[in-house]
Amino acid sequence: MSSKRNILYIGNNVGYFTSEINENWEITNQENSIKATKYLQSQQKIDAIICDYNLPGNTGIFLYDWIRAQSDFDAISFILLSKEFSVDLYKLAFNKQIDDFYVTSVSNPKDILERVNYLCAHKKPVSKSPPLKVKVKDEDYKMPLSKRIFDIVVASTVLLIASPFLLLIIIAIRLESKGKVYYISKRVGRKTFDFYKLRSMRTGSDELLKKLAAEKNQYKKEEVKSEDNLLEIPCPKCSALPEGETCSPIMYIDTHQICDYWFNIQKREAAKSNSTFVKIVDDPRITKVGKFIRNTSIDELPQLINVLKGDMSIVGNRPLPVYEAEMLTGDDLSKRFLAPPGITGLWQVELRGKGGKMSEEERMRLDNEYADQFVGDNYSFWYDIKLILRTIPALFQSDTV
Repeated sequence: MSSKRNILYIGNNVGYFTSEINENWEITNQENSIKATKYLQSQQKIDAIICDYNLPGNTGIFLYDWIRAQSDFDAISFILLSKEFSVDLYKLAFNKQIDDFYVTSVSNPKDILERVNYLCAHKKPVSKSPPLKVKVKDEDYKMPLSKRIFDIVVASTVLLIASPFLLLIIIAIRLESKGKVYYISKRVGRKTFDFYKLRSMRTGSDELLKKLAAEKNQYKKEEVKSEDNLLEIPCPKCSALPEGETCSPIMYIDTHQICDYWFNIQKREAAKSNSTFVKIVDDPRITKVGKFIRNTSIDELPQLINVLKGDMSIVGNRPLPVYEAEMLTGDDLSKRFLAPPGITGLWQVELRGKGGKMSEEERMRLDNEYADQFVGDNYSFWYDIKLILRTIPALFQSDTV
């Protein structure tokens, strides 16, 4: 870094960046938007703003609109932070031309500061276009009334009927292996929420996931180019220009230099080469009781609690782990989030119940196909009923994928 960067951080988690602060950075912290605007108006020199989305009294989007309306601050880079992934917030940040958007629960503060440094070096004033009148609220998405009533009735009835059998399964899980009988993870649907399942794996199994994903991931592609190899491939646009000229600003990554245009092209290609979804075939982490409850889908029953809470629906697209949802950034990929998350859905009844293999592309296509119902007034209650009826034979599957 050639010079010190002065950053204004707006929020209550400045400690998130503490370990990465050195002589190249100076961070000033203001807890809310009122203090931040007063600080900006005091003629302090600021190179970049890092702002939490959730602020006391308003949001980071509100503050961003105010900042962009002031000509004096037009060239200041602005990065928005969110504690949890939200597809609506991601799209809103993109539409408003916010410089970048990060989820702090899965992002590295060092990467954010490196991005700030790059933006400071190449930032151009934002054109004065009227701000988009879009509000990010959970209420923006309305579950069809017939679907919600059906979810509550079915979830309540099944939980009541299955409760004695569930008690026996819980005892069996506890007797076979130590640890909690349930499993909670963060999942992303229309929003991020706590996702409930009966534990079917040995405790500590998450530590093995990375190794197993490399060896047994059903969606893994044949060849994956390393980042170093991608950085060594010359940009075709720059190659056509006179020596010393580049088609876009130069980025410096370790010992490599690459233009911004070619870096983004290669980044998209790398994303295609690496599998977005992780599904382990014949997973050795699964216990004997776990194999039974997976084969019969009994491990899914606690998700009925998610349904009653309104986190999920009986039928929908499967909610994704945060690290998978973060990779679905293209319009063709993020379309799946237009549908509510569900316990069962189109891709499960199409292939999973038949024991057949499913490619990542097939899963995306089926997720998007179901999401098409929620564009306009296309929702069909009877289509959901048909999927539920087709789910019944898929409950007793022969594998544990």
